[in-house]
Amino acid sequence: MHVNPTHSCIALLLGALCAAGAVAQQADPRDSANSDIPATTLMGSGPLAAIMEMDRSLPTHTLYRPADLAKAGKLPVVVWGNGACWNVGNSFRWFLSDIASYGYLVIAVGPIQKTVLRTSTDPMTPIPPAPPPPANVQIPPGASKSSQLIDAMDWAMAQNERKDSAFYHRLDTSGVAVMGQSCGGAQALEVSVDPRVRTTVLWNSGLFPEPTSMGGGAPLSRSDLKRLLHAPTAFISGDAEDSAYANADANFDLISHVPVLRAYQRGVLHSGTYSERNGGEFAGVAVAWLDWQMKKDKRAAKLFVGKDCGLCVNPRWEVRSKKLK
Repeated sequence: MHVNPTHSCIALLLGALCAAGAVAQQADPRDSANSDIPATTLMGSGPLAAIMEMDRSLPTHTLYRPADLAKAGKLPVVVWGNGACWNVGNSFRWFLSDIASYGYLVIAVGPIQKTVLRTSTDPMTPIPPAPPPPANVQIPPGASKSSQLIDAMDWAMAQNERKDSAFYHRLDTSGVAVMGQSCGGAQALEVSVDPRVRTTVLWNSGLFPEPTSMGGGAPLSRSDLKRLLHAPTAFISGDAEDSAYANADANFDLISHVPVLRAYQRGVLHSGTYSERNGGEFAGVAVAWLDWQMKKDKRAAKLFVGKDCGLCVNPRWEVRSKKLK
């Protein structure tokens, strides 16, 4: 179960979303990328403090992993698409570091960037590729592509078999979790058709009723959900003030062929809790879902299953589900 000393404690089954944990250094929670904090700074509230890094064999992505791989055991693989389809791998650093600290390799689309994109545009709208910048002027990064999530899966599978890789036989390659926020969630949905996918999680996201292309892929609409999804799926968002709330609800209502969860946190907007220390309550939900789906942890399942499930009795959360057991 995910733990975080700064979460506001609510007495729940499992003590959900509230417990102890620490990071090696303080970082500014107002900046989700913490671009001034060294990549090697230990982060996460889990038992395996995590680092952020890039690998020269995958320069288009950012890795989050336990610093001490020898103590981590087999790591399930999670691939992540950023909100607004940002091609910035450190955009969700607090959140992704926290997941990694519970024994996961998280591969985020985009390299580490010093400047974090700030935009007032609709977060579900992909950012177009940027033109060459004037001298000494930094510009927002271009949009990522859905295919980068497939690239991340392929790379992880290959690294597990390379004897010169730090991940040689350290990865659980029986399946992959695909996740993403907002536009990145739509990218995660697009690649969920891949048979390697064991679970899909959309954060503040969902497909529109009309065909829409996210991140260079084929236009998708809600009519594609049955074709794309074959594994347990979750839609997590803020409340009705979240711009993705209605989409997530509508997508959930249309799904009946796979186990599916719909949960939202009251008082949370489209920005979620990603930039809070250790990723806030969303990180706790992410770790519990991944522990259940990727590690078969029955204790973690109790956060989601049953009328008295951990989230169900939490007054800050509203939960619906189909076929979860």
